[in-house]
Amino acid sequence: MTVSQVARDGGTIAYEVHGSGPLVVLAHGMGENRAAFRHLTPRLVAAGYRVASVDVRGHGDSSPHWPTYAPEHVGGDLLAVVRALGGEPATLVGSSSSAAAVVFAAAEAPELVSGIVQIGAFVGTPKPNPLMRVAQAAVLRSPRLFGLFHRTLFPCGRPADDAAYRRELVAKLRGRMAAVRGVIAPADPHWTARAPEVRRPVLVLMGTKDPDFPDPGAEARAARRLFAVAEARMIADSGHYPHADQPDATAADLVEFLAVTARA
Repeated sequence: MTVSQVARDGGTIAYEVHGSGPLVVLAHGMGENRAAFRHLTPRLVAAGYRVASVDVRGHGDSSPHWPTYAPEHVGGDLLAVVRALGGEPATLVGSSSSAAAVVFAAAEAPELVSGIVQIGAFVGTPKPNPLMRVAQAAVLRSPRLFGLFHRTLFPCGRPADDAAYRRELVAKLRGRMAAVRGVIAPADPHWTARAPEVRRPVLVLMGTKDPDFPDPGAEARAARRLFAVAEARMIADSGHYPHADQPDATAADLVEFLAVTARA
């Protein structure tokens, strides 16, 4: 495994590349790291793609402390990775909090983006009750509590290596919880304001049992309607991370989408 770094104003962004072919860039959600895509990456490589999995700023092997974690700047980091890998248009895949970042990237530099995929995108701003706000505040300050919370996002079953992955996830979060809070902090503009500017194809993926949403299907359809050219697909028996709990089904939908975008 070779980990590369690209310099940005404020630090460096780590990424790992596998395979050859049209470029696909994967960006994880809050608190995770590039290993979140450990089951999806080999499937995309086998389908003929070069896959760059990125550690979002403040996470994994990227620099720990940044002046901002806003999705606009995370999107800029993804574009920097694309440029570092030759600058040919890439398909950007963003999970959870990074689903916002890929929208900013596509709106800012359409010449570097052939399409975007949102996995588990938040269209509206969650409004937890007072008890949930207290619990959330504790989770977002403790690696151990975040690890326990992360486990709840797999209501339909977890990968066989999930316990080992989570132990490493918790270890990598020590001293980095500001980044976890930062990538989900309210930002202006919200990604939904930039979505109409995206002129590349969009695929919205959502687990049918995603516990982050009262109605995952409605959330996916709401995201789809914001774009000029978009499709929404549901991953059956999946929670918030379909690329981890249903990698075969997720890869199948992605490869079908990539056949249009990455080879255009």
